Amino acid sequence: MSVKHAILALLSSEPSSTYQLCKRFDASTGQSWPLNIGQASSTLQRLERDGLVVRDDMETDGESGGQPWRLTSKGADDLQVWWERPVVTEQRGRDELVVKLALATVTPGVDVLALVQRQRSTTQRTLHDLTRLRRHADDFVGQLVLDHHLFLTEAELRWLDNIEGALRRRAEGRSDAGAAIMAEPSLVSNAKGRR
Repeated sequence: MSVKHAILALLSSEPSSTYQLCKRFDASTGQSWPLNIGQASSTLQRLERDGLVVRDDMETDGESGGQPWRLTSKGADDLQVWWERPVVTEQRGRDELVVKLALATVTPGVDVLALVQRQRSTTQRTLHDLTRLRRHADDFVGQLVLDHHLFLTEAELRWLDNIEGALRRRAEGRSDAGAAIMAEPSLVSNAKGRR
């Protein structure tokens, strides 16, 4: 997520202090991704350095949380480019679960099926919690954000099911050949125990 562009988008509607930006960001995203005030401050300093925002000359009051920032025309242009540019999803960062499962499958002594089962239980609890939150979300933005989390969580469950099926087929194939017992006993014992 681009904190830079989130801040520019919020400032495009009205000048805001750092504190107000954090509050508005949380409200805009259904409080799914809280914006740390330190991160907002350092991002604003970089945006000011780059000429995308300036401190507003408005008087500050005690409730605004500091001097307001406002968007410059250069900042508005940068924001417009961001609105028009599609997000490329294949450039996501490393996913800890993917790395963990990939390494577990090649590390001797790791019970990969048990790992998948534990992860599935956790992911199912997350799905349950998100579903409950979604039922009570009454604003459009909150629903939009929760739907995104729900769909990603459902996809993770399908992916875990796929991995478990592949591991079971792999273990059964090796068991039939007589090789799995020595090579990966945890895979075979779990696959046989859960039939």
